[in-house]
Formats: sequence, C-alpha cells, structure tokens
Amino acid sequence: MATILNTNLVYDPRYHTFESWASLMCEQYAAQQLCIPDSSTNWQDWASALKAIDVFSNEGIPGPFIFNDWQEWAEALVNAVNPSVN
Repeated sequence: MATILNTNLVYDPRYHTFESWASLMCEQYAAQQLCIPDSSTNWQDWASALKAIDVFSNEGIPGPFIFNDWQEWAEALVNAVNPSVN
C-alpha cells in the first residue's frame, strides 16, 4: 500500500532562502537528524539526505543533481508528495 504524505509535511519553498526552507524541513524531521544548513551547505548534498528519509524514499522524488536550482527541486518535491486532484 502506498503512503500518501500529508501536504503539511513539506513546506512551500516559495519566498524562502534555501537556508530558511531547509531549516523548516529539519525541524519537521528532527528525529532524522538532518544537518541544519548554513551558507556553506551544498544544497544538493543536503537534498539527497532529505530524499533518503523513509517517508520520502518511495514517493518518486527526483534526485537533486538533475536540478541547477534548489527551489526547482523543492517544487518537484512538493509536486511528488502531493496527490493530483482530478
């Protein structure tokens, strides 16, 4: 049985810097002990760690290394975990 994520589990990346959005995600998934990003954090490496969390691993989330911009990847994450409404 596929798990459908609650939309509250992924923050909307619009109007955020990478550091602020990723910090919110770290707070949401504190039990996973993701590193809190700073200005030296490689967003693609951080995104790979987030993608590896169990709740995301079976959701068809694209890998971050095919994106040049963190916000494009974060929007793809949101789209992958939110079910389509017909």
